[in-house]
Amino acid sequence: MSLSGQNIQDRAREVARGLAGTSSGYPFTKHLQVWKVAVKVFLIVTEDDPELEIITVKVESHRGDALRRDHDSISRGHYLDKDHWISIGSGSGITAAVVEELVQDSYDLAWEQVPLEDRP
Repeated sequence: MSLSGQNIQDRAREVARGLAGTSSGYPFTKHLQVWKVAVKVFLIVTEDDPELEIITVKVESHRGDALRRDHDSISRGHYLDKDHWISIGSGSGITAAVVEELVQDSYDLAWEQVPLEDRP
């Protein structure tokens, strides 16, 4: 079953909270909740517009291309590098399992980039 935008955001936050060494805050604006592993961003939850209830996650560029092709509600990442980030909104095929996998994968990609001295 496809999730609403709010459900996507809630599920993404729940997954992020359960991952080791994560923190969240609002370093850019009061409407963008940013999740990091150590010093690397892996999830952004957009809270400023009910019509734009999305999450933005890091992806490998070839995977982002495939996801955008397969899902109308996945677009190039808002605010960040358009090749390595995607934004996910409510739409056909956007399930809890998809959100969980994308947040976990984004976390893993970010973790790989955390300098050894900054790892918890």
